[in-house]
Amino acid sequence: MEYLHTMVRVSNLEASLDFYCDKLGLEEVSRYENDKGRFTLVFLCAPGDREQAQEKKAPMVELTWNWDSEDYDGGRNFGHLAYRVDDIYALCQHLMDQGVTINRPPRDGHMAFVRSPDGISIELLQRGESLPQQEPWASMENTGSW
Repeated sequence: MEYLHTMVRVSNLEASLDFYCDKLGLEEVSRYENDKGRFTLVFLCAPGDREQAQEKKAPMVELTWNWDSEDYDGGRNFGHLAYRVDDIYALCQHLMDQGVTINRPPRDGHMAFVRSPDGISIELLQRGESLPQQEPWASMENTGSW
């Protein structure tokens, strides 16, 4: 397992970039804008991690700015922890066998979400290419939220 990033929702992207980059000293590694989903993702790293972060080999902070305003009460501004795993199906099966609910099953062979006992979302991402779709994951419905 490899730690990837921590996601934080922000209400004002420019003010957040001013804080994280100009004041705190983090550096922007990449940016992704999704017109259809109406959000922007900005990945930041510590200055000493830039080279590794560009190769996706260093942990980062993901700022998520939803274009439509939203109140982030109850800690909704903190999004999730993300880990790259060697076999997403095997890990999800192991977690299910241990009584963990798979909130977003790995239907695509690439991404799943589970929650900690305290309700923290954990994103699991398949290392390398997505695995071929297989049951029971391909037809499994979402449970709860992530």
